[in-house]
Amino acid sequence: MVASIAAGVQFGNVLGFSAGSYTHLYKLFPFSRTKACDVYCANLKSCFFISIALLLTLTIVALSYVRDKPWSPEGSPGEVDEEEDEIAEAKQAVPVPFFGEIFAAFKNLQRPMWILLLVTCLNWVAWFPFLLFDTDWMGREVYGGDSSANSDQLKMYDRGVRAGALGLMLNSVVLGVTSLGVEALARGVGGVKRLWGIVNFVLAICLAMTILITKLAQSNRRYTTVNGGTHLLPPPAGVKAGALALFAVMGIPQAITYSIPFALASIFSNTSGAGQGLSLGVLNLSIVIPQMVVSVASGPWDALFGGGNLPAFVVGAVAAAVSGILAFTMLPSPPPDSPSIKRAATSAFH
Repeated sequence: MVASIAAGVQFGNVLGFSAGSYTHLYKLFPFSRTKACDVYCANLKSCFFISIALLLTLTIVALSYVRDKPWSPEGSPGEVDEEEDEIAEAKQAVPVPFFGEIFAAFKNLQRPMWILLLVTCLNWVAWFPFLLFDTDWMGREVYGGDSSANSDQLKMYDRGVRAGALGLMLNSVVLGVTSLGVEALARGVGGVKRLWGIVNFVLAICLAMTILITKLAQSNRRYTTVNGGTHLLPPPAGVKAGALALFAVMGIPQAITYSIPFALASIFSNTSGAGQGLSLGVLNLSIVIPQMVVSVASGPWDALFGGGNLPAFVVGAVAAAVSGILAFTMLPSPPPDSPSIKRAATSAFH
């Protein structure tokens, strides 16, 4: 069941990114192109129309056909009533605020969970610059376009963004395939923590490769002269293929990132006696906090070095390498053949 859901999610990602890379999507909705909304605007508007239609359809289907079955604990009716009364009285007698539960969860965390939080935090510091600016990197650094320049550079930027959407589609395909083999990969390399460390180094190498691809694109920038005007040409096929291959390869560490940390959090919280729900909530904090920090700091950081995306990618590469070192040296190994690992192996989402 979990594998089917994961496959469905990745199939949806593939379709979505395919739509983003298609140049003439607006022709499905001819009215979307107007004097005030050019082809690029109409394509974006068409994506929104499709999203709205799908969301409404799925909502109507879910409300019409899905039936909720009331949950009832096992035992005789008398025992159930007594247990429910005791639980209700306990909740009324000792109200625990939300932040109180969070602080209690942090207080009860043991060393393995703290290390897991640190490795996860650094891992997402590495991921978010690329997740936020991957298509902008394709349009700006690889294709040489500019979203705020003349029409020629704007057109090239748009082509680069569409190529980035194609790269994200390839990324989703690789991510979905890899997510089905996480358990086998973990056994092959000698354990989940070693697998996580390896893919963190793969992520660091991929982020460092953005520098090489950018430099190759800049050194091979081509122009043509038409009617006395100079026009920018797309990058050579080799540069574009290298960039798309980078997107695809990054699907491998992304599949591990979407599964292994959550499985380890369940295992560590279970063996320490802590609640799995709160432990997973705390793990999510180690994801959203780096996201906020990167979102706020990456723009000024990039502007400090000239306005490109590479400075944030370099920080991400360093964070990924440090995360990999910590995963190898400090992160404890979970018990072998843990059911939580098996359940998470095919779940490339959270």
